[in-house]
Amino acid sequence: MNHNSLKDYVTLGRSGLRVSPMCFGSMTFGDEWKIGTDIDESCSMLTQYLQAGGNFIDCANMYNKGHSEKILGDYFSAGAGKGTRDRVVIATKFMGNMWPGDPNGGGAGRKAIRHAVEDSLRRLQTDHIDLLWAHFWDQHTPVEEMMSQMDQLVKAGKVLHIGLSDHPAWVCVKCQYTALMRGWEPLCALQIEYSLLQRTVESELMTMARDLNLGVTPWGSLRGGVLSGKFDRNHLPKDDGTTRVKSTSPWMVEKTFVLLDCLKEIAAAHQATVAQVALRWVLDQRGVTSVIIGARHSAQLADNLGAFAVKLTAEERATLDELTKFELPFPWKFFETIPTAIQNGTTVNGQKSDVWDGSPKTAAERF
Repeated sequence: MNHNSLKDYVTLGRSGLRVSPMCFGSMTFGDEWKIGTDIDESCSMLTQYLQAGGNFIDCANMYNKGHSEKILGDYFSAGAGKGTRDRVVIATKFMGNMWPGDPNGGGAGRKAIRHAVEDSLRRLQTDHIDLLWAHFWDQHTPVEEMMSQMDQLVKAGKVLHIGLSDHPAWVCVKCQYTALMRGWEPLCALQIEYSLLQRTVESELMTMARDLNLGVTPWGSLRGGVLSGKFDRNHLPKDDGTTRVKSTSPWMVEKTFVLLDCLKEIAAAHQATVAQVALRWVLDQRGVTSVIIGARHSAQLADNLGAFAVKLTAEERATLDELTKFELPFPWKFFETIPTAIQNGTTVNGQKSDVWDGSPKTAAERF
């Protein structure tokens, strides 16, 4: 996608909802988890994002123990954003347990969803949630129960659109077709981790999302700061609590440092930062609708938004792809061994290929 600014609004999957190609993640709003920022800075960044043309904000009931939602609610009800609530798309999530010791305090059960949404509406100080995500997979609850309750929330007008975050591909498909077959509200979006250091989603989740027309909103596109440009072989994390990345992180290895060297070279050629190049790569991936960015201060947010100005060449993208190449799971590698076993090999890469003559010897070689 050739996005040039936050105002290049895109349709979120199979819906009529238009969102910015970068979504502002509010997990850093509040500091109960010791990784965020204070209320004033949170509101300042929110104003900065909105004034730049952004309209898509992501949250979750459990972020900073509910404080992140409360900050958003205060901002749009009585703060700098007063009177503009309906001009933005607010997404939040249920699933996280806010009541330790209560087995129904979280999850995808009907009771848990209902109370989580009512609590989110209260903290957000709004009468509806524009996009409700199921935060992760609850393996103990039938998907029929979850999808039924989400459909009821849409019919009640408390939720406008629904999506899944961090679910296996087969569960997503089961949820979608359960909804379609029963006449319930279908999913329109998928939230997954996706970055140069997390590309395994390309094997199943991204292909599934494209086929089902789910708008993909990646999180973790800087891999928690690993791809921010702050670290390299000679500058490892200090493990003093100031960063989420640790020196013992499995990503602090030579393969990552080689990637970072390449990112620095590309960034220098574009007069950009390493973070901007890493974000641009994700923005350019087929099927990606809106990349979720997070920031702890205004300068960091401004740097992330600067990714729109970067235009990677085909050669640069190919180099980054090669450096982060991963082994596809079965049966993808198997498919590469049988190009002429389907339609006589006439549609491989759009070109007519060698044709299997049907002989046992050739067949054995092919398989």
